[in-house]
Amino acid sequence: MAVRQSRNRTRRPAGVAAAVAVAALVAAAGPTAAAEPAPPAPAPAPAAPASGGPAKTPAFGAYLDYGPRGVARMAALSHWLGGAELRVGHTYLPGDRWSNIEGAPGFLDVWADWRTREADRMLVLNVPMMERNEEHVDDDEVRELLRQGAAGRFDHHFRALAERLVALKVPDTVLVLGWEMNGTTYTHRCGPDPEAWKTYWNRIVTTMRAVPGQKFRFDFAPSRGRDAVPWTQCYPGDATVDIIGMDSYDQPRGMSFDEQVKEPYGLQAHVDFAKAHGKPVSYPEWGLFRNGDNAAYMRRMLAWMDEHKPVYNTVTDYCPHGVWQCDDNPRSTAVYRSVLFGRTDEPEPTAPRPPEPTEPTVPTAPPVPPAPSTAPEPPAGCSPLELGDWVEYWLGGKLCMRLDWYARDK
Repeated sequence: MAVRQSRNRTRRPAGVAAAVAVAALVAAAGPTAAAEPAPPAPAPAPAAPASGGPAKTPAFGAYLDYGPRGVARMAALSHWLGGAELRVGHTYLPGDRWSNIEGAPGFLDVWADWRTREADRMLVLNVPMMERNEEHVDDDEVRELLRQGAAGRFDHHFRALAERLVALKVPDTVLVLGWEMNGTTYTHRCGPDPEAWKTYWNRIVTTMRAVPGQKFRFDFAPSRGRDAVPWTQCYPGDATVDIIGMDSYDQPRGMSFDEQVKEPYGLQAHVDFAKAHGKPVSYPEWGLFRNGDNAAYMRRMLAWMDEHKPVYNTVTDYCPHGVWQCDDNPRSTAVYRSVLFGRTDEPEPTAPRPPEPTEPTVPTAPPVPPAPSTAPEPPAGCSPLELGDWVEYWLGGKLCMRLDWYARDK
C-alpha cells in the first residue's frame, strides 16, 4: 500500500455567479494581465529507436491531482514528454461521504470536459465502495457494512453515480471499483467477508449497468502480492469484471523487480490470471517507493508494460512515487522521460532491449528540467490574485493586477 495524498475533501467549484463577480471586481480595479503558465524549458529529444513492428503503443497517463489542477497539468506533462500523447486521465472520488461517491456536482465536470475534447481519450475513475473509506473502520463493522451492501442497501448511491456520468457524456468511463481490496487500508476491503464483498461488487456493477446509455468498464485492481488476503479470493467473477488491474509500487525495501514478478500473487501471477479469464490487464497505480530513486525498476516496469500491453497505465506522480512533480528521483525521471518522449498512438517502433545493469546506473538521457511550478511567476509589475483552482483552470492561469495602473506622468 503506497502513501497517498488525502482524497477526502472535494474542492467545490466557485460557480457562475462567483466567476461573474470576480470579472466585475477585476474590471472595476483597472487593467489586468493574465499570467500564462510557462511550459517547462524545451530539451532535445532522446534518440529515436530503430523502426520496427506494427504493435500499438499502450495508452498511458498519470495521476497528477484529483481536482482541476490534475486536468490543467496534463498539457504541461505532455509538453515535458516532447508532445507525447497522454490519452488517460485518472482521478478518484472522495470516499468521505456518500454524496461525494455519487459524484457531487462540480467535481467531475472538468474531467468530463477533458475526456470529451478528444474521441480517443480515456477517463479512469477510482470509485470507493463505502463512505468513511479511510477512517480505519474495524473489521466487525466492515463485515456488517459489506453484508448490508450485498443485500442492496447502497444500490441507489451507485445508480446516482452512473446517471451522473451518463449526463456528463462520459458513459465509457473506466471504473476502478473498490481498489486494493486485498489490503487493510480501506473500509471497502475484502478480508472481513470475501463472499459478501463479491456479492456487493456484483450488485454495484449490475446496478450501474442498468442505467440507460452507460458503456462502463469495471476494473478489478488489487495491490501486488498477497497483502492481507490473496486477491484471487476477492475476484467477483468474469461476468462483472472487464479489466483485471494491479497497483504495483517498488516495494518492499530490498525486493528486486524479478522478485516482484515471481512473488506469489505478483506481476506474473496477475497476467497469467487475466489470460486464464480472458481479460486484459491494467496498471492504475504504479511508481517508486521503498527503494528510492531506482532507475532499474523504472526501466523494467516500463518494459513490462510495453510487453504485456495493458489497456492503460497511470503512474502516481507525486513524491515519493513520481517522476515529473517530484525532484527526489532524478535517475528514474530520466529513464521515464527517455522511454516515453514523443510517444504517440502510432504503431510502436521496436528496438533491441539493452542488457539490464546489475546496479542502477545514471541513464544516458538528456538533462531533465525541473518540474513546472504549480504557481508560475507573474509578469513584471503584476500581483497575482488568489481566485481558487476552479477559476484559474478556466482562465488558463492566475489573474494578476498591475498596482501602478493609476500612476500619472509627471
